Amino acid sequence: MKIGRVIGNLTLSHADSGLRGGRYIVVVPQGAKELTGENPTGLSDAWTLIAYDNLGAGVGDDILYVEGAEAMQPFEHRTPLDAISVALLDRYHYEPPTGSS
Repeated sequence: MKIGRVIGNLTLSHADSGLRGGRYIVVVPQGAKELTGENPTGLSDAWTLIAYDNLGAGVGDDILYVEGAEAMQPFEHRTPLDAISVALLDRYHYEPPTGSS
């Protein structure tokens, strides 16, 4: 699982019938700089992704998401997904690891 922030919604005119009840959201992955507040915009340099969401995530929400084959696990039949939101985060605390051992 990875942490991301929702930065937009995607509207489709047609979608796979197995995806009813959800929608697509635009997500920017959150790295160490975003999680510690070092990057106040919250927009990382990482590529944005499109994720299926049936939890009701909105713009500005922090989420957990999974990518790849794991994104299809909640569905009974093979579904064309590469990412899915799996949790809405109320809050989190992140401390970067120290470099000394």
